[in-house]
Amino acid sequence: MTGFPTSSDIYLEVDGTRVAVVQSYSAKASKSSTAVEAFGEAEPVATIEGQTRHVVELTRLYATDEAIRDGIDFYSLSGFSLVVCKPDRKIIYSNCQWSSIQESAALGSMVLEKVTLVASRRIVTEV
Repeated sequence: MTGFPTSSDIYLEVDGTRVAVVQSYSAKASKSSTAVEAFGEAEPVATIEGQTRHVVELTRLYATDEAIRDGIDFYSLSGFSLVVCKPDRKIIYSNCQWSSIQESAALGSMVLEKVTLVASRRIVTEV
């Protein structure tokens, strides 16, 4: 890796291959729920849990040398994973799709300023 120093602890992976490193990230999980109403009751009697949605914003994404050699196109990526390694655990956001990409870099560089992605699953493993 050359250029701006990034953390190798946050990276994108496609089919087990690291394709980019990420300087930082922020994640937001939200869950929908539905109220169950009963005839004659002033308030809902229960709520039903809905699906969880994971939205992650990545800042300063750098393609790896191997990905650049392979001609990576971030705009065509789908079904990839974001891996975040922490001292005591690893967090994997899997089956990701990007929802927005913001570029701001010198000509010919493979740097993306901000990428927002949506993941179908979040897995935490102990290390």
